Amino acid sequence: MSDGAQSAIVRMPDGTVKQVGPLTGTRVWTVPGRAHRPLAAPRDDPRRLAPGEERRLCAFCTDRYLETTPEKARLVGPDFRELRRVPADEVDDTVAEFRRFGNLFEIVSAEYWRENHGFRQPASIIEWARDYLSNPVGRAHLEKLAAIRAAASGTISSLEEATLDLLGGSHDVIVARRHVADGAERDDELVSSGALTPDEHGAYVAFTVAALADIQAAQPHAAYVSVFQNWLRPAGASFEHLHKQLVAIDEHGPQTDRELRMLAGDHLLYQHRIIDLSVDEGLVVAANDGAVAVAGVGHRYPAFEVFSTARENLPQDHSPAGVRAVSDLVHALHAVTGVHVPTNEEWHYRPPEAPWPMPWRVVLKWRISNPAGFEGGTKVYVNTIDPWELRRRAVADLQELRRRGVIAPGIRVGDEVTADDTRLRYSEGIDSE
Repeated sequence: MSDGAQSAIVRMPDGTVKQVGPLTGTRVWTVPGRAHRPLAAPRDDPRRLAPGEERRLCAFCTDRYLETTPEKARLVGPDFRELRRVPADEVDDTVAEFRRFGNLFEIVSAEYWRENHGFRQPASIIEWARDYLSNPVGRAHLEKLAAIRAAASGTISSLEEATLDLLGGSHDVIVARRHVADGAERDDELVSSGALTPDEHGAYVAFTVAALADIQAAQPHAAYVSVFQNWLRPAGASFEHLHKQLVAIDEHGPQTDRELRMLAGDHLLYQHRIIDLSVDEGLVVAANDGAVAVAGVGHRYPAFEVFSTARENLPQDHSPAGVRAVSDLVHALHAVTGVHVPTNEEWHYRPPEAPWPMPWRVVLKWRISNPAGFEGGTKVYVNTIDPWELRRRAVADLQELRRRGVIAPGIRVGDEVTADDTRLRYSEGIDSE
């Protein structure tokens, strides 16, 4: 192991744990005595739901389909059959288990791509816009959304131009059906990723992977598509309704650029700096036939990292079994986390034009503290749970969840993980000269 990996985490004589992020250089301390603080964010008193209210709690709910932009796709039924571009007057004909549509308030707007890169919508979007506007229900839907956007931005455009932007944007949202559990009586009976079944979560992840591929193909000026999930308001969510987001950007971002520079000198960077470190320090949490999960080192918040062990780099290049392997471990860790813990889920993978191999990995962060003056002044971050304690908790909870049949079969937990489970294959077959 390199000197950098050896010094990535150390326990001081008084019990303080000091960490340095192997990929980021972020400095993190865990001070003894702070690990037993409550994980869940304080909530208002639960409120009883009126009959049918569970279907209309927010704009993502099933009785409010036309409050979002037109659907690009939905999954329906127990087999998660895909329907694409459902017309406005047919949205209530089926119940969507998962929906994909453009974000009404984009981070990187369609105007950005048009004005900065000269992007013009393809014929397929123009045809979809024409069809949607020709339907009276669809036209009324788009007029309402265009008015909301115009009021927010202070700019007015024609309905036709607004429609193209609403349909052809590169910031999508993937929304799950349930805001609260089926049969819920109170508004705090939320459905998080961990509250889905493994099959539901598998469909959710596979649907997101397909959306990622679609956006990359549709936006030629995008260097990267950021995929993330914010759960609960302390983690940045606008609605307490389960959803992921995908945002195309025209650069990789400084962290990916940093990793690419590091990869130039070591194509096995992630094996050496993350996985080998985790094995040596006893931080491996779980694995299955296709992915491995570890307690992350050097994160500002308690964090799990799930790595695909497949040879493929881009999520959409993975086999269905490879996608499901990642999904099952991510789902299991969400189940460990619980419904009322704010989290961020971040996807990392090789940018399509990057010169070096990178594995697909998903980072799940528990947003259970707020960096404040100490962190801002020193750039040393206080993380209340060190990686060893995070691993201990996760292993114990995974064993109980497995006993209850809550998580997918085939997950090996803690000391059951084998040496072969911890070998990343993302760089195999790639010329390292």
